[in-house]
Amino acid sequence: MERSIELSGKSQSTLTNYARCLSHMVLHFNCSPLELDREQVLDYLHHLKRRYRTPSDSFFKHTVYGLRYLYRVYDLPEHHVALPSIERPKKLPVVLSREETRLLLRTPKLHKHRLLLALLYGCGLRNAELRNLYIKDVDMDRKQLHIRQGKGRKDRYVPLCDLLVRGIRIYLAAEHPVQWLFNGNDREGNPVGLSANGVQWVVKQARQQSGIRKEVTTHGLRHIYATHLLEMGMDIMSLKDLLGHVDIQTTMVYLHVSQLSERTVFSPLEKLYGPR
Repeated sequence: MERSIELSGKSQSTLTNYARCLSHMVLHFNCSPLELDREQVLDYLHHLKRRYRTPSDSFFKHTVYGLRYLYRVYDLPEHHVALPSIERPKKLPVVLSREETRLLLRTPKLHKHRLLLALLYGCGLRNAELRNLYIKDVDMDRKQLHIRQGKGRKDRYVPLCDLLVRGIRIYLAAEHPVQWLFNGNDREGNPVGLSANGVQWVVKQARQQSGIRKEVTTHGLRHIYATHLLEMGMDIMSLKDLLGHVDIQTTMVYLHVSQLSERTVFSPLEKLYGPR
């Protein structure tokens, strides 16, 4: 599976998720999933569904996807075990107002944490994209950030505003990070890229200390970035490119939460009869 996933160009996180879920299955039955019959597989999936309550849970989902991939690698027909389809939850993102966003961004006491939040929001970065930023990816002369190998292994550039450029200059002069823009430390104290949990902790602490009651997550700041850009007048195709989306339908969800100007949202009756 590792060889197949790497040759197919899928991410390391895909291999980790599939392997983790299939390993649980191996421990449950004390044998390879390839040795299980149809009823055993379905019983296990039923067990997961009852345990996690919903088939959209990530553990259930990665178990199903992992099994599908395993059967494909070993050339076993997928229909031999009728695996359930996974329906994506149809949830709209939580969006902060501009005032709430300003409050969140100025809450952390450390400049490093304020900059981290500002990049998540100001550039619409995913957690992994932020953690994988190298110092060399910041072009302060051209005011651009180079996102290397984002989701789908795609590179893209996003603009840096003057506020971010100034904040990055101050941060680099004070912190002297090595290689990565944001450093963490391994168990021996050597600099490594910041962990996913480290980024999530900064966002969680800022939300709690700011007193904002809405749920704010690392990925939620990306949603807020997209929504605010639409409300500020950016067209949907430009936003799609900035977010690194492959399918425009993924970007269209932000039209449902954006508060666009009153001139663009109206009833046809108003135009049919006009003002009286």
